[in-house]
Amino acid sequence: MAPKGKVGTKGKKQIFEENKDTLKFYLRIILGANAIYGIVNLVIFYTTATLWTWMAFVFSLMIYGASYRSMSSMAKPTFTDDGALADGGIDLNMEQGMAEHLKDVILLTAIVQVLSCLSLYMWYFWLLAPGRALYLLWVNILGPWLTADSSPANQEPNEKKQRRQERRQMKRF
Repeated sequence: MAPKGKVGTKGKKQIFEENKDTLKFYLRIILGANAIYGIVNLVIFYTTATLWTWMAFVFSLMIYGASYRSMSSMAKPTFTDDGALADGGIDLNMEQGMAEHLKDVILLTAIVQVLSCLSLYMWYFWLLAPGRALYLLWVNILGPWLTADSSPANQEPNEKKQRRQERRQMKRF
């Protein structure tokens, strides 16, 4: 059951602390997934590691780097000259925010990277990310734009014409 009343807002300090914890959590996920992948594929099974194994590793490092860097730049706090917190940065735990999608990309990459220790074919699951991006593009931008009704300015003359026609019909009868 949803809480009743106004939803509480977070203060600058609370956002700052939660962002620090969130970044630390996702950094641990990144390091853990890379450690597992590196130990299994590049140390234990080094002799069977192919170019594709290394390319997948570099791909995941690029995805992690871009996502984590974007999240850390979004959460970057600003301080006043005397060292007080002026702004805690963008809330990384906000629902329906860009950070939510970046966190999903990090989690998807980590899961796929660890599962790819079993088979390199697991990397095909990473195609879920562009699929989700296309879905969000369609639902939020393209779909409403293509199916939008005509503008209200164009509807008013139509309403006037309709009223005139109704009056004319009433006069005829």
